[in-house]
Amino acid sequence: MNKDKRMKEPIRIAHIMGNMNSGGVEAVVMNYYRAMDRTQVQFDFFVHKTSSFPQREEIERLGGRYYFLPQYTRVFSYHRTLKRLLQENKYIAVHSHINTMSFFSLFAAFRAGVPVRICHNHSTAYWGEGVKTLLKYMLRPFAKLFATDYFACGERAGRWMYGNRCFKQGKVHVLPNAVDIERYRFRKDARTALRQTFSIAEETLTIGHVGRYTYAKNHAFLLDIFAALHQEKPDSVLLLVGEGELETQIRKRIHALGLDDCVLLPGVRDDVNELYSAMDVLCLPSYYEGMPVVLVEAQASGLPCVVSDRVTDEIKSLHLIKRLSISETTAKWQQALISAGSAKRAGSAEQNEFDVSRHAKRLTHFYLEKWDRWNERR
Repeated sequence: MNKDKRMKEPIRIAHIMGNMNSGGVEAVVMNYYRAMDRTQVQFDFFVHKTSSFPQREEIERLGGRYYFLPQYTRVFSYHRTLKRLLQENKYIAVHSHINTMSFFSLFAAFRAGVPVRICHNHSTAYWGEGVKTLLKYMLRPFAKLFATDYFACGERAGRWMYGNRCFKQGKVHVLPNAVDIERYRFRKDARTALRQTFSIAEETLTIGHVGRYTYAKNHAFLLDIFAALHQEKPDSVLLLVGEGELETQIRKRIHALGLDDCVLLPGVRDDVNELYSAMDVLCLPSYYEGMPVVLVEAQASGLPCVVSDRVTDEIKSLHLIKRLSISETTAKWQQALISAGSAKRAGSAEQNEFDVSRHAKRLTHFYLEKWDRWNERR
């Protein structure tokens, strides 16, 4: 393929996604995909067969392709399948989003002869996850072994994955978890309509949480906080948006706390941008995060947020964010939520540094520059 042909056909980049469900990483990659100039760059998605894959139709509509892989825990089958697909499609770049597990995907890309191999870290770790955390730390030194380029969603995630020296030397590209800012602006009509849908009165304090039901999100502590808050504000509501492997445990805990009538679990929604307008405050008591895209989205909506001190402070609109330690009492969290949720709704925070259209141009330039350099060496 020569440079003139590149102008006629988009370059296809292989994005390695692991399980593609409704999590934050999936949301970020799709945000970028929508914002890319797809006449120049197209995304192909490599996902596990076990994925719920709600993005499938949109990917097809936007001109992307997708391929199913075995779980990377089936090491040899995963390697063979991915290597074959990469060779058959003659990709010049693989962009791996599976954090420390990128060792497996980038090794297959290396064996397939793919010249540009991007390791993209979206997270950190916390020792409370036991074997899972141990595996992350064991694989971390190898994740970048076959990478030609290092990406991270923020400074904390970049330093955790690649080390302080690598970060200081400017070897890490920080590509933030960006969003379509205009899509998340506060809308009074959306607030009214959704509160009517969920039978929530306008004056009812509504706490929100958006995220997968996983250990990292610390739903158990969130429910304890809300149980204490509900004692003081009996008409309050907790809106838990998402899905995940801990859903059964979360439902049992809701029932045990006697909160069945005031905790709503609407599942995965395609109107999360409007749900922020229906909330009064977002609570994110996570054990660890990379750079939570939900926090960027909430800030764009002008929604106050009470978050754990484990969440990165790289999101700059601090006037809307209250940070607390997860070692603080539920009473302290409860009062912070009541205070933030009772304040007059602020206007949408300025989030230009997280505007996806701006960063999609950066990413497009990166891919095209890599293509041109590779083409010159042929």
